Amino acid sequence: MALPKPTKSLTLSESSYLIEVLKGMVLTMGHVIKNIFDQDRFRTIEYPDMRKPMTARYRGAHRLLLRPDGAVKCVACMCCPTVCPAKCISIVAGEAENDPAEKFPVSFDIDMLRCIYCGFCVEACPKDAIRMDTRIYEINAYTRQDMVHSKAYMVNLMDGLKPAAVQAYRADHAIRPHGHTPDEPPVA
Repeated sequence: MALPKPTKSLTLSESSYLIEVLKGMVLTMGHVIKNIFDQDRFRTIEYPDMRKPMTARYRGAHRLLLRPDGAVKCVACMCCPTVCPAKCISIVAGEAENDPAEKFPVSFDIDMLRCIYCGFCVEACPKDAIRMDTRIYEINAYTRQDMVHSKAYMVNLMDGLKPAAVQAYRADHAIRPHGHTPDEPPVA
């Protein structure tokens, strides 16, 4: 089927788009002049001396909660790795010595390079063991291995905020991850 032919032909000024170009230039110059005379609209946050205020709903870095006896609340039920759309959570479960029916995570790792901060892991946890309420948005590292947050790192995360957690994390190399999965070699 052929397209219908336009009933009205364009005038010379309409076909050259001269009026539309001039309208666009007037609009652009209006924005330039407004920005020159009203520079208070552009506030510079002098990071890291001043930090941008985050909203109450902001999801920060993950942290693991502890029971009153000092053990991790996580029972290795595998709900969070199952519901995670990015598949960034890996848990190795173990049985408690005093109660063989109770499980605990031997290792609990989150690959922060894969994490999309959706919060599904927090919503899926039946024991309220993992939260994203730290309000920490400075999640950075020099290597890929350092972006895999381990159980010990996430437990100590809120003790004096991130610098103390990083020092504890780097001091004990036994808890430091060496790859994304156990069968994967370290990334240089």
